[in-house]
Amino acid sequence: MKPAVDLTARVGTIVLPNPVMTASGTAGHGAELGRYVDLSSLGAVVVKSLSAEPWDGNPPPRVHGTDGGMLNSVGLQNPGVEAWLADELPALVATGARVVASVWGRTVESYEKAAAMLAGAPPAVVAVEVNLSCPNLGRGHQMFAHSSDAAAEVIGATAACNRPRWAKLSPNVTHLTDLAGAVLAAGAEAVTLVNTVMGMALDPATGRPRLGAGGGGLSGPAIRPVAVRAVYETRRAFPDAPIVGVGGIGSGEHAAELLVAGADAVQVGTATFADPRATARVLDELTRWCAAHRVGHLTDLIGNAHGTA
Repeated sequence: MKPAVDLTARVGTIVLPNPVMTASGTAGHGAELGRYVDLSSLGAVVVKSLSAEPWDGNPPPRVHGTDGGMLNSVGLQNPGVEAWLADELPALVATGARVVASVWGRTVESYEKAAAMLAGAPPAVVAVEVNLSCPNLGRGHQMFAHSSDAAAEVIGATAACNRPRWAKLSPNVTHLTDLAGAVLAAGAEAVTLVNTVMGMALDPATGRPRLGAGGGGLSGPAIRPVAVRAVYETRRAFPDAPIVGVGGIGSGEHAAELLVAGADAVQVGTATFADPRATARVLDELTRWCAAHRVGHLTDLIGNAHGTA
């Protein structure tokens, strides 16, 4: 019998049965993890980022293991919003999951188009995460999350999705709280912190990059302290802003650390590559951690670091 802990989570206007979600880019576009996890038992399933038109992504190799996690340069490969709505979403909805769609674009107009295409999505799509911060699209691509003005413009342009928008921001900046303030003022209901850290791996024998596109994004345990600091500083700057914490979560205690830093909910990503049941395990471990520490309700835990630090 599981301990009696109320893990009901609220991210802005969205109420979830618990705070544990998948992270975009790590759980596919649909119900791929459904053979391992009851997707309806999670807070939500955040799907891989979608663009208005199909996108092939980057050349292989796309993934490289590191000592502290993983480098990836998938390049946001996706079938496009229209194909996703028709071919992938129905099976995901059938599991009973709450769905957070993720959108990206190379221009403000392409973000706007992708968001507008989601306006007629079924009610199971409860929110849209606006990916402003993918670091592996190659030279010449503007990372909107590096500019407060550009990030705010994209958030304003994506209102046509008719759902709460979560702005996914980059840790590769020195002015993260300024960026958070800009997207919140522009209409984002929440911020997702953080995306991957820019990195590179080289073969010392040849001097060539390990990834087909050169550099990529570092995820996994190595970036959890980066995510904790980002969440902590953003919560301190914006005490009432909804925050979703992501980066290096592999256990219930890791999830609790981000919640204590100020996250209202968390996402589990890279851990699912080694263990496709990771989200369910983290949820179970978080429940037991809360019971062991006499945390009766999730709200008793969120932001506790700000009362002691």
